[in-house]
Amino acid sequence: MYRKNLKDEFYTRKSKEEGYPARSIYKLKEIDKKHRVIKKGDIVLDLGAAPGSWTLYISKKVGGGGRVLSVDVENLKFPAQGNIIFIKRDVLKLDEIDLKNWIGRFDVVVADLAPRTSGIISLDIGKSLELSFKSFEIAKSVLKRGGNFVCKIFEGEEVNSFIGEVQKTFESLKRARPPAVFKRSKEFYIVAKNFIHR
Repeated sequence: MYRKNLKDEFYTRKSKEEGYPARSIYKLKEIDKKHRVIKKGDIVLDLGAAPGSWTLYISKKVGGGGRVLSVDVENLKFPAQGNIIFIKRDVLKLDEIDLKNWIGRFDVVVADLAPRTSGIISLDIGKSLELSFKSFEIAKSVLKRGGNFVCKIFEGEEVNSFIGEVQKTFESLKRARPPAVFKRSKEFYIVAKNFIHR
C-alpha cells in the first residue's frame, strides 16, 4: 500500500508542477513516446476528456496547425481556446455525423473513459466495455485512412472479443500498460495504428 501511495503522490505532484489537471497525462505521454501515435498538425478527437490533461498534452503536441476536439459530460478544468474545441456531451449519446460536421475526419481518436463505479466488479467491467465499444464505433466512423486509435480498457471476459474486432480494422494493434498505471489495476490501453477499414 505504501508503494502504491508513493507512486500516486509522485505523478500527482509532477502533474501539478507541470500544469496539468490530473496525473493521467503521463499515461498518454508514455504511450505516445513509445508508439508515436500523435504528430504535429494532427486533428485529434479526445473522448472522456475531463478534467483535461490529455487535451492539454494533445494541444501542445499538434501545435497551431492541429486541432483537438474534446468531449465529456463534465467540464474541462480550463477554458477551451486556441486549437481546442470542447463539446459537453455523454459519449454514449454522441452522433458521429455531428462530430464530422464540427471538424471533418480525424487523424487520431483517443479514449480514456471510465464509468461511474458501483463496486460490483462484473458490472463495472461491463460498463467500461460498453464505453470501449462506443469509442471504437466512433473511431471507425470518423478516422481518416491511416489514422490511430488509443483506448482504455479493463481486463474482463469480453476483452479478447473487443480486441479482435479492433484488429480487423487496423494494420497493427498493441497492448500498452504505461508505468503510470498502478501495478494492481486491471487497466490497460490498446494502441491501434493505421486504420484500413471504413
